[in-house]
Amino acid sequence: MTVDDSTPRNSFPNDLVEFGSTGLRVSVLCLGTSSWGPARTGESVAGVDSRIAALGDAFFSGAAPINYIDTSNEYGGELSESLIGRAIERAGGIPHGFVLQTKLDRDASGDFSGDRMWRSLEESQQKLGIDRFPVLYLHDPESIGFEASMAPGGPVEALVAMKERGFADHIGISGGPVDMLQQFVETDVFEALITHNRFTLIDRTASGLFDAATSRRMGINNAAPYGGGILTGEARFRGTYAYRAIRPAEQHAVDRITGLCAEAGVSLAAVALQFSLREPRIHSTIVGVSSLAGLERAIVESQVTIADELWAQIDSALTD
Repeated sequence: MTVDDSTPRNSFPNDLVEFGSTGLRVSVLCLGTSSWGPARTGESVAGVDSRIAALGDAFFSGAAPINYIDTSNEYGGELSESLIGRAIERAGGIPHGFVLQTKLDRDASGDFSGDRMWRSLEESQQKLGIDRFPVLYLHDPESIGFEASMAPGGPVEALVAMKERGFADHIGISGGPVDMLQQFVETDVFEALITHNRFTLIDRTASGLFDAATSRRMGINNAAPYGGGILTGEARFRGTYAYRAIRPAEQHAVDRITGLCAEAGVSLAAVALQFSLREPRIHSTIVGVSSLAGLERAIVESQVTIADELWAQIDSALTD
């Protein structure tokens, strides 16, 4: 599939899904913007702006079959939201049916207090040029832990107040450690969940968390289906998993699955992405891309035909 301006505005595929009990309908792919900022390859600021502008304009024009975009106050060196805000302005506002979600973040000093959450909200509103968010998340509360997050005057109390005051239609929790996220889910405060690197081809540890969220009819996003890059098959990511040095058992699993994909004639990246897309408990998979080519590649990979036999072989390889 080619992403171009001939695609009708708001022409989304029939696989828009209900995002839990929120009433929102989202595409099964969500455009992740964590890399919408300065490139690390010596690219000029003008080059970054041009590349990201083309991607943002394609998204908000409806040139891609995706209506869902995920960002954060801290993404892209704190520039992601500003770049999205410019694209929204060029589009004349967020088109009907599009869903933009963002996250409340600590500041450079590490402040994750309730007061800081209000400042984070104000910063996001200014950068994005909007006052109210369809979904607003608490981001990476592992920085202070569950008890401190839930304490009076803390970040969860602030997030709940933001919804009560009309700044968010729905609120969610976004982080890494599965056990901690489970604690937040079990409070029944949140309506949406994002976890990353915990449900991939080689790591299924978020399964119980998904069960808990599903039983509460929460909207579920799975982020980082490529495990930080290694499951794309690109050589530059070898030796790492989930933004750290890969463990020997993980590398062995990656090597086994890579071989199986090669034998089946399909790309590791397509299999990694579709592993998330085929999971019925996951409503949308967040894929970080920072160019039109990257978006097009993800869309193509989401549609590659993968035989049931390969999925069975992969499961078997992980239990050997």
